[in-house]
Amino acid sequence: MTKTKTNTIDGVIIKGMRLYKDERGYLSEGFRHDEIDKSLYPAMSYISITHPGIARGPHEHIEQTDFFCFPGPSTFELCLWDNRKNSPTYRENITVKVGENNPTIAIIPPGVVHAYKNIGDSEGLVINFPNRLFAGWNKKEKVDEIRHENDADSLFKIEEAACKLY
Repeated sequence: MTKTKTNTIDGVIIKGMRLYKDERGYLSEGFRHDEIDKSLYPAMSYISITHPGIARGPHEHIEQTDFFCFPGPSTFELCLWDNRKNSPTYRENITVKVGENNPTIAIIPPGVVHAYKNIGDSEGLVINFPNRLFAGWNKKEKVDEIRHENDADSLFKIEEAACKLY
């Protein structure tokens, strides 16, 4: 059963990206070592483009913390579900609109199921600075992911207009 929604999930950090604009466009800092805990320092980065109407996830990590940047263009619906049994916000879920009109950083700890869907009209950019290497050193380890999107019976679903927990 889903608990009443809160504005946050324990351990998740959602913060606006400050845009430094001028006649050329804008610049925004993704991360700074003087603003994040050492345990969150990135081990790698990747960039993804997501087409309109397409979702990525839901999935979760056992050890990895994701450090997503949603700078725009396009708008995403970011869906988060707390799947950590010992968390004070266990089974709570939140949905946040991020991207073009709300450039956002989302730091998502292990055990928080996450997905995002491009709900805008253009391709959307997402940058991630996770604190673990995908598939480990030289890509020789097990991938740290539980892919709920591959499970037809999953409790975690993305519907047309909202993220649902069943």
